[in-house]
Amino acid sequence: MSWLTQEELNTIGISSLGKNVLISNKASLYNCGKIRIGNNVRIDDFCVLSAGDGGILLGDYIHIAVYSSLIGAGEIVMSDFSGISSRVSIYSSNDDYSGMSLTNPTVPNRFRNVLNRSVILGKHVIIGNGSIVLPGVTLEEGVAIGALSIVNKDCRAFGIYAGIPARFIKERSRDLLLLEKNIREQLQCANQSGENKDDD
Repeated sequence: MSWLTQEELNTIGISSLGKNVLISNKASLYNCGKIRIGNNVRIDDFCVLSAGDGGILLGDYIHIAVYSSLIGAGEIVMSDFSGISSRVSIYSSNDDYSGMSLTNPTVPNRFRNVLNRSVILGKHVIIGNGSIVLPGVTLEEGVAIGALSIVNKDCRAFGIYAGIPARFIKERSRDLLLLEKNIREQLQCANQSGENKDDD
């Protein structure tokens, strides 16, 4: 996998860009002025991030695996330590399928009835291969979505959900919260050590 260079990252117009960001040179980012990216983020081959008016916000320690897409006019948020597996689609916009209006972006807006709603992924959310998340959905902290699921409703914290539509299966372990605390403490110590060396 080949990554965009730091120079390339600096020139594509991303609104804010953290440290240690890896974006494949085969990924496609649109409306970069509405995309904010934190630290330690990796976006793999053939991913599409198409930001609308609401923008796309990626926190720290985020992974977006191959062939995944984040698309729509509404806000899309991936909070710290969240990740999506390959071929996951997150939509913050959706056409009206009732037949009462026309569909697709080639049609003037006055003939369409598009639903635009924010999609929020809380900390430690993980979404399995081939799943779809629809507009207006909030996945609370620690939610895990099984592969090939369609998520059309909010999911409560530390629940494991799967199916079409996704349904609650069981509770997820909260041990990862301790691991998060440990990694943050280690990083803080490493940063302080680096600062102390600079002082010398």
